[in-house]
Amino acid sequence: MGYPFWDIPIGYGILMAFIGILHVFVSHFAIGGGLYLVVSERAARKASDGARLEFLQKLSKFFALTTLVIGALTGVGIWFVIGLVNPAATGVLIHNFVWGWAIEWTFFVVEIAAAQIYFYGWKSMAPAAHMAVGWIYFVFAWLSLVVINGILSFMLTPGRWLATGQFWDGFFNPTYLPALFLRTGISLMLACLYALLVAARYPAGDFKARTVRYTALWGVLGLSATVACQYWYWKAIPAGIITKALQAMPTPINSLHYSFWFAGGIALLLVLSGLLVPRNLPFGVAVLLMAAGLAWCGAFEWFRESVRKPYIVTGYMYGNGVELAQAEQLRKEGYLVRLAFRSGDDDADLFRHSCRACHTMSGYKALKPSFEGTDRAFIAAIVQNTHLLKGNMPPFLGTQSEAQKVADYIASHLEMRSLGAIYGLQDVELGRKVYDIRCGCCHVLGGMDDKTKSFEGLNRGDLENMLDDAENLGEGMPAFTGSASDRAALVSFILTLNGGGKK
Repeated sequence: MGYPFWDIPIGYGILMAFIGILHVFVSHFAIGGGLYLVVSERAARKASDGARLEFLQKLSKFFALTTLVIGALTGVGIWFVIGLVNPAATGVLIHNFVWGWAIEWTFFVVEIAAAQIYFYGWKSMAPAAHMAVGWIYFVFAWLSLVVINGILSFMLTPGRWLATGQFWDGFFNPTYLPALFLRTGISLMLACLYALLVAARYPAGDFKARTVRYTALWGVLGLSATVACQYWYWKAIPAGIITKALQAMPTPINSLHYSFWFAGGIALLLVLSGLLVPRNLPFGVAVLLMAAGLAWCGAFEWFRESVRKPYIVTGYMYGNGVELAQAEQLRKEGYLVRLAFRSGDDDADLFRHSCRACHTMSGYKALKPSFEGTDRAFIAAIVQNTHLLKGNMPPFLGTQSEAQKVADYIASHLEMRSLGAIYGLQDVELGRKVYDIRCGCCHVLGGMDDKTKSFEGLNRGDLENMLDDAENLGEGMPAFTGSASDRAALVSFILTLNGGGKK
């Protein structure tokens, strides 16, 4: 909270996903491509296979030039963006791992130099020297992963670092090894999928058949390692994080499920088109394979980033940059006295520093659909109890008056007509919408904290009494402050749930 706030229309999650996942794709291509190129070159030179060497030379242009240019640009872009969207978390990573970053940058410089020499040395270098440079390219690309993986995995599982604050305890954290081997498998898989994309453009024949089959075998190996290490990675994540995700966080769990489907699709296509009928691998199938590989990688990254909610560094710092150690002091003093840079609009400043790291009003993770048609009292009650909501949100650590200021800011951006007027609904359909907005943020039908069973046998009068006493029914339950029409519609909808009582 000691930094100015960078306020832009786009959601931070989308911005980071665009730059970060693009960088992940490129860096993994470079690692896997380095290994594929040098091993394949050795085999081709041993067999005096000129056609294979020509193919590898063409392939190296992408791996050694395109990936490095885009990788360098997006790497700088990541530093620029994270320093603006979450300077507090960026400070934690720099202060704790400054020498790790320095070593990683050194490895990256060697990787860049070796990759360029490798690409431009196909015709001018002796075969042994050229392959030696290729090995340097791969080894230093992989060593760069060895370092950066420790810092990335630290954010989800800081392990003993929370108690000791020591570099090595944070670096060699519980998910370090599974993540390292998992990313190595991803690198190999993605590189081979790109090689298949290039090979698919060749005419059907013996060269295409043996190149596709050879590359598909590499792809199957990479995919097998990836799937096995993904299970290892899942088991290495502390049980409390997984339990919370299964209970309240559909996004990471859905992402994980998508990755299973993508892995199955990749395996099927590799076997059918890559191993069984390699001579006729269609370009469209190769494009589909590449798309599935990127989608798998993206799904895993989405899982990794979202499963640690509500933290940016698990157990140490919340997603909005507030350290857990500051929690008690903030509850006493509030947010405003701790803001080093204030714009003069306290309502907006409080929203930005407590909510804006994850939410926009009408874009990414929009709040308007969640609050339109409600009222300031309801919004303030929700703000004060964010830790109870679905999605595993951090607690609001400010004062009650500050929660009201946040509610005022949100309400100032809403259409305050009734839900029926906004959505054109009535009766049971309106009641469902009222439930979704006023109840479903905590009690998800068929999901988190579902209370459907508790409605069995209740009649309209019972439900009316329940709404009268809503604020006393459980921790954080707000009073029902909706209109009479919203109230009647909500009761009608609840009566349809699970054999509710008589109307």
